[in-house]
Amino acid sequence: MTDSYIQACFKLAFAGEHKQGFKLDVDLQLPSKGIIALFGHSGSGKTTLLRCIAGLQPSDQGLMQVNGKVWQDKNFNLPTHKRGLAYVFQESSLLPHLSVKANLHYALKRAKQCSTQSLAQIIEMMSLSDLLNHTPGQLSGGERQRVAIARALLTEPTLLLMDEPLASLDLTRKQEILPYLEKLKHSANVAIIYVTHDINEVARLADYLVVMEQGKVVVTGELNQVLPHISTLAGLSEDVSVVLDTKLVARDPHWNLIQVKLKHSSDVCLWLRDSGEAIGNTMRIRLQAKDVSISLSDHHDSSIINRLAATVKAFQPDQDKAMVLVELRLDDCIIMARITQRSREHLQLREGSQVWAQIKSVAIVN
Repeated sequence: MTDSYIQACFKLAFAGEHKQGFKLDVDLQLPSKGIIALFGHSGSGKTTLLRCIAGLQPSDQGLMQVNGKVWQDKNFNLPTHKRGLAYVFQESSLLPHLSVKANLHYALKRAKQCSTQSLAQIIEMMSLSDLLNHTPGQLSGGERQRVAIARALLTEPTLLLMDEPLASLDLTRKQEILPYLEKLKHSANVAIIYVTHDINEVARLADYLVVMEQGKVVVTGELNQVLPHISTLAGLSEDVSVVLDTKLVARDPHWNLIQVKLKHSSDVCLWLRDSGEAIGNTMRIRLQAKDVSISLSDHHDSSIINRLAATVKAFQPDQDKAMVLVELRLDDCIIMARITQRSREHLQLREGSQVWAQIKSVAIVN
């Protein structure tokens, strides 16, 4: 077994008034890089698990290892401040009487070795140069969270824990900060455990997904291994979807559209609404199964401009018995379509059937 992994095993029972009968029982081995999303309904145990990992929540039984280093076992419990982690809460928790610059320098004192160059890089990454002389009270919610994230990074953590960092923000502020979290994922050399109940945040940010319900792990794995099946797990109602990594290859300014090529395909391209990204940029897009239809031929007399040759790989049951989920292969990628059982029979779809997947440009989330 490689030493580069995160192991978290906790058992915990609450007897308090507000969590009567709640039990946490998890056993996880997680990757030591990228964004690991802890996803589930409120009360599923996500934050409790995060607090156990941080050493903030005592557990009846606990084992915590990070890259081979034991943080906790039955004989030992490393104090939180010695675990080499940073924690970003829903609220920024900045020191209100200090400027942004002073808040950052306060965190810098905790770093083992953070150079002026590292400080400058983090300020640039989170676009804080124009805010350094402001106090937290002069900042928007999104700006405060960017400072909180920068402050956490300056401590040079082995592990960055984020507890629904966008939950207190309105939609505009969420959209403002999401690009910085994407940048963080690619630029920061730290594993991030990210708690959320927002499937859109999962699809946009996560590399690895842990789905929780009633204090237990329902399923865990690479994002696209888990995401297509998430609606049928633990009664979650979110629609089935997949995410695809793409590269922007063309722009049509006349129709306000951009063309992206699938990362794992030589020639599969999609048109979608222009988001202002530069040609050559990588983009993650999300396709919901409800927005994918199937045809036996390539209909040119259609308003749908994304028509892709595909092969039926498999069928999955849907919570609605009138519907069925169809796995479609595009080269090395899998997408999902949600159609009626009647349509499946009408088209005589079988595993191996050659079909056309039809996807509306406006239905692609990026």
